[in-house]
Amino acid sequence: MKKLSTLFTVLLIILTISCTKKEDEVIPVVPIDPVIGDLYQGGIVAYILQSGDQGYDANVKHGIIVAASDQNSGTAIWGCSNSSTGITGADGTAIGTGAQNTLDILNSCTEANSAAAICSTLTLNDYSDWFLPSKDELNILYTNRVAIANSGGAFDNVGQVYWSSSESGYKAWIQSLITGQQLSDVKGANYNVRAIRNF
Repeated sequence: MKKLSTLFTVLLIILTISCTKKEDEVIPVVPIDPVIGDLYQGGIVAYILQSGDQGYDANVKHGIIVAASDQNSGTAIWGCSNSSTGITGADGTAIGTGAQNTLDILNSCTEANSAAAICSTLTLNDYSDWFLPSKDELNILYTNRVAIANSGGAFDNVGQVYWSSSESGYKAWIQSLITGQQLSDVKGANYNVRAIRNF
């Protein structure tokens, strides 16, 4: 019985030491069931996939994470700045197409200061799978901008006009995150960049 009591005491001491929070240690709170506006996996939850969305799984919650701040403040071009024709791919507009669009832009354009390159080379909060949102993914950021801002991700750059990864002929889609208006503009124009990633 004494051996069992000693073993129990040793285990209790080990457990206490291993579970004791150090004074300067930060223990993150990870939502078990993330909702829009939660800080999660390197950014802020901007959207939860719905039935019909690419990647939707009724058994596993998936969605879109937005970076908490802009990656560029209005000086980024879209991709190929002098492109007077479309590139192969990058024409997806739906939710779930931004990652492939970004790859398509990078396969055709070499400009280092492009919105696609900025997002694809980003490492933020230990995540490196960021990409430029498609037209509809960018619209989600507009739709959920208040919840995103309430978690510290306000869209507060001058003009608040952002690039999408969706091409429109020799132009690409942009969106004002003030008014929600979506337009297309030449790829060499300069706009803001906000990266997203999937979870």
